[in-house]
Amino acid sequence: MSAVRRRRAIALAVARKDLSIEWNSRVLVNQVAPFASIIMVMFAFALDNDGILQRVAPGLVWLATMFSMLVVIQRTFAVESADGALDALRVAGIDPGSIFVGKSMALAVQLFALEALLVAMAVVLYGVEMSVLGLCEAIVTMVVATIGLACVGTLYGGLAAGARGRETLLPLLLLPVVAPVLIGATRATEAAFGSAGTAVSEGWPWIGLLAVFAVLFGAVGTVAFGPLIDE
Repeated sequence: MSAVRRRRAIALAVARKDLSIEWNSRVLVNQVAPFASIIMVMFAFALDNDGILQRVAPGLVWLATMFSMLVVIQRTFAVESADGALDALRVAGIDPGSIFVGKSMALAVQLFALEALLVAMAVVLYGVEMSVLGLCEAIVTMVVATIGLACVGTLYGGLAAGARGRETLLPLLLLPVVAPVLIGATRATEAAFGSAGTAVSEGWPWIGLLAVFAVLFGAVGTVAFGPLIDE
């Protein structure tokens, strides 16, 4: 087996392992999704104005995603730290870049499912109306933004996993770094939703920016994940 195929097989195995843990525990369904849904419902009651809700819906979707992502990352690496799974992989000589890619893939799948739920809630609760082109743009935005979030989330989750006070350290490390993704995803989603008369075409440059961040975070994470978790 070639080195590339071996790394791909390892990454897929790690992703399947993480998704299997989630499937068996149902944390995303039973805890994270209700938490994100409560955030959306609370904003609906707090603002209580259709015009305002439609304008701020894109930002609320991504804010709820960010907060929920912290819960998912902390839980994922808490499981790894508790049973020493991550250390066992490193001792076994598994390529850390493949571990990073696999864990990022599993996190991306979970985040995308959560984002789909939040967008559906924005349509129902906030009265958002999307055209077919807007829906396509929203899906592309979610895919590209999710890749970037998953990569940087996995990188900083691994960094904070072995630290004291990781529950408070992770948000402090992660949120400033993902701010560009939050801004770009919000602007692209505004165009997809047609918020404040924004045209669908105005969202594509933001999607291009999100793609740059996704590639950057993926490349940096693949190289830096091993040294970071060794510290």
